[in-house]
Amino acid sequence: MLSWIVRVFLIAAGLVTSWFVARDASIFGIAQVMVTLLLITAVVAILAFWPSQWTISRNLSRRSR
Repeated sequence: MLSWIVRVFLIAAGLVTSWFVARDASIFGIAQVMVTLLLITAVVAILAFWPSQWTISRNLSRRSR
């Protein structure tokens, strides 16, 4: 299961990296890993802060009743 998640991140990172770096360039692998780390960081940040925003909006809607 974890390998599927990593594979999805690497495919997405390969797509984004190929916009900026040629696939046959020697730095492509390093750039792909850097983009993968940025994607993972973004997903973790979204998952970490999403519930707090959802709770705040839910509490505000209860107060207006």
